[in-house]
Amino acid sequence: MSLRVPRLRIGSAEIIALADAEGPFFSPRAEAFPEATAAQWAEADRYDPGAVDAEGRWRLQFRAYAIRGDQGLTVVDAGIGPADSPAGSWAPVPGRLPDSLAAAGLDPAEVDTVVLTHLHTDHVGWAVVTEAAVPPADGAPAPGGRRPYFPNADYLLQRAEFEALDALNPQLRETLTDPLEAAGRLRLLDGDTRLRAGRIVATPGHTPGHQSVVVGDGRELVLVTGDLLVHALQVLHPELAYAHELDPEAARRSRKRMLDRATATTLHLATPHLTEPFVAV
Repeated sequence: MSLRVPRLRIGSAEIIALADAEGPFFSPRAEAFPEATAAQWAEADRYDPGAVDAEGRWRLQFRAYAIRGDQGLTVVDAGIGPADSPAGSWAPVPGRLPDSLAAAGLDPAEVDTVVLTHLHTDHVGWAVVTEAAVPPADGAPAPGGRRPYFPNADYLLQRAEFEALDALNPQLRETLTDPLEAAGRLRLLDGDTRLRAGRIVATPGHTPGHQSVVVGDGRELVLVTGDLLVHALQVLHPELAYAHELDPEAARRSRKRMLDRATATTLHLATPHLTEPFVAV
């Protein structure tokens, strides 16, 4: 069966949703959003009915996005990864991002920029791979048998996120950041940054250096959220805290600031975990 590849065009840019996997969350959803009321849950389930299964569990999508513009190709996040990825301890690996890229007509070698919204394992899984997982198309893998999956891309990460690595997940130093540095592909950012198509916006809270991507044309915007938004509850009630946010108040401010753009524009949300890849606010 061929993979569905949803696309959204904004001006000269095309935003492409790249499915990697889907599966239940690892804990009851009421624990993830302890402040949500029964009425808010009912509202969210009407808004995104695919996010709850027959047993009442939170069912997530895991996806990345590509942004194709006149001057290059950017990928935002890298999914859960192959069977040997760090996300394998809880997420439904292996992911199918390579198949989604192929279905979209995208070659990893043509990607010039990878934006890692943050350093949780379900967002970096295909960023760096082992030769066993995906044999290199040309040349040798990086030291330790690990190499960037997108071999010609600069990987963009907020400096605040990199500096919090040991607190977030020290395992990722060996499996992600060291190989990227060895390949000369890691680029650290300090706040908002222009891209060839769109711009990176610092949206801290979920993690110290969380970042999102905005692509806009006139009064129409696409916000590639990362985990700024993980569930429809936060679209409908951005004040609600998520239990896995390191700084709930900062995350709340980031959500409200970005969603307030909807008052002056048409805002499309491109989220990794909601059922539909594009949601207009």
